[in-house]
Amino acid sequence: MELALSGLVAVPVLAGVVLLAVGRPAGRVAAPVAIGVASVGLVLAVLVAVGRPAALAPLLAGIDLGLAVDGLSAVMVLVVSAVALAVVVFAAAEVDAAHRFFGLLLVFISAMLLTVTATNLVTLLAAWEVMGAMSYALVAHRWSEGRPATSGAVAFLVTRTADVGLYVAAGAALAGGIGILALADLPRATGGWRDLLTAGLVVAALGKSAQLPFSFWLARAMDGPSPVSALLHSATMVAAGGYLLLRIEPLLAGSGWAGPLVAWVGAVTVVLLGLVALAQTDLKQLLAASTCSQIGFIVLAAGVGATAGGTLQLVAHAATKSLLFLVAGAWLTALGTKQLATLRGAAARWPLVGAVFAVGALSLAGLPPLSIFFGKDAVLAAAAATSPALYVVGLVGVLVSAAYAAAALVAVLGRAPADAGNDREQSATGEVPLLARLPLVPLALGAAVLGAAAEPVRAALGAAGEPAPTLVEALVSGVLAAAVVLAVLLSVRAGLRGAAVLPATPPIIAAAARVGLLHGWLGLERMAVAGAATPVMALARALSRFDERVVDGAVRAAAGGTRAAARLADLRLEGPLSRGVDGLGAVGRALGRLARRPQTGQLHQYYAQAAGALAVLALFLILVR
Repeated sequence: MELALSGLVAVPVLAGVVLLAVGRPAGRVAAPVAIGVASVGLVLAVLVAVGRPAALAPLLAGIDLGLAVDGLSAVMVLVVSAVALAVVVFAAAEVDAAHRFFGLLLVFISAMLLTVTATNLVTLLAAWEVMGAMSYALVAHRWSEGRPATSGAVAFLVTRTADVGLYVAAGAALAGGIGILALADLPRATGGWRDLLTAGLVVAALGKSAQLPFSFWLARAMDGPSPVSALLHSATMVAAGGYLLLRIEPLLAGSGWAGPLVAWVGAVTVVLLGLVALAQTDLKQLLAASTCSQIGFIVLAAGVGATAGGTLQLVAHAATKSLLFLVAGAWLTALGTKQLATLRGAAARWPLVGAVFAVGALSLAGLPPLSIFFGKDAVLAAAAATSPALYVVGLVGVLVSAAYAAAALVAVLGRAPADAGNDREQSATGEVPLLARLPLVPLALGAAVLGAAAEPVRAALGAAGEPAPTLVEALVSGVLAAAVVLAVLLSVRAGLRGAAVLPATPPIIAAAARVGLLHGWLGLERMAVAGAATPVMALARALSRFDERVVDGAVRAAAGGTRAAARLADLRLEGPLSRGVDGLGAVGRALGRLARRPQTGQLHQYYAQAAGALAVLALFLILVR
């Protein structure tokens, strides 16, 4: 079973590296290879989820590369592997530069699987870094178009900034006495190091999961290919932040301050990013903002200790959101647009695709008995047991979620406008290939029925004691969601005013879009530029000028002074110095000749010289006295 766990992580990365190394010649076989690897990965995921193995390999002195499967990671490897297979099958129908795309995608999948099975901070950090790098390359896959490369860089820099928290956490864990950096041992960290460790992990998780104030990078990531959006923002990268918070829930609870902080960040993100989703006129942007909002429920769950409820929400969201993103990608390829105003009639033109989109949208709205209803209610039950204020904010999030999901659904209904082909963002194929439709039905089935996994998830996590929603709480959230969906439908019907087709944009979205702050993602990117990027760039320019004028200037001045001294010595001092040396040499030689004259070798002359010297000395003494 340990071999299956090792293979689960190793097979995708090895296959991805081979595809990248072979390059263009591998283009024809890249898609079948990726589908085969993803299929093998799903089989291995089932095996390790049942067997719960652990594996160790030497990495650093006293620290192993640790992998293990427990209840939470068993659920995650199944979800990641299943969604990955669906996305790879869909991507085989529409992605160009297949060798590069599928190579990067397989490495990314391996990094995510390593993330959810890591048992210590070193293993987690390695996987986290690879996942971030691959996400940049995947978002910027169509780099020649310009904007995807810029958007990939923005997404990478934002998440990379938050990722510094993991390094801080690892250092604090070592200083706090967690020598092997095991995730299970982190609550035992001592003193203030535990608070620093907790803060680092929280920042890293919130950045990865696109929670406030980091949410805007997800809007930028929508410039990547649709399969990338479906994978990164349903079961993998964005979900990784929520997973990490669920994993360290005992640490959050033990800190005293981190649990409430995380819960409120999640709750506020649910509402505010839900309103942002409601103001979007681009389907992928709507789904991106709704991802931030729905992941907010998972973050809220981690903050209030609802590990099972958060996990159930994560599973339901993965199936629902991957389905919706893939449908959006299919329509973008077929119709050349993702604008809600020009997607009208898409559901009627492709009834099967429209039907599965309806299932996903209604699940996203939180309608019972679809999957997200159960996950969301489990989180709200724990919130109600912790703080009535959190519960109320969560209910507001339910209302907003139902509004934007219903608006997205009604936007694609009805007949297509006569000028539907005049507002395209890219060339349209006019069809949704069979290969692109294959994964949609299984994902729709998951979006519909995965809520029934509530009890198995609780059993797998050993969380039978968590608060469960009461009948009244379930009725309240279900009725509220249904009432909002009905209200949106009625508002659209009222907007018809006798017209034969639906209005171009649902009135609720048209009204919300006029609120520029919401349509522009709360101005988060502008604030990040003004509050972080601009000061950092100003500091960099100032340091550059200091380096050029002071440090480099001092070096240049020293070099110039040396050259000037050399010229001066060469032109004015060298001659006199040389003549002075020559004169001293001549004097020395003359003195030497004089010194040799008394050296005759005759003893009587030496006595005479000594007598003369004594006479001179005596005369000197007489005169001096």
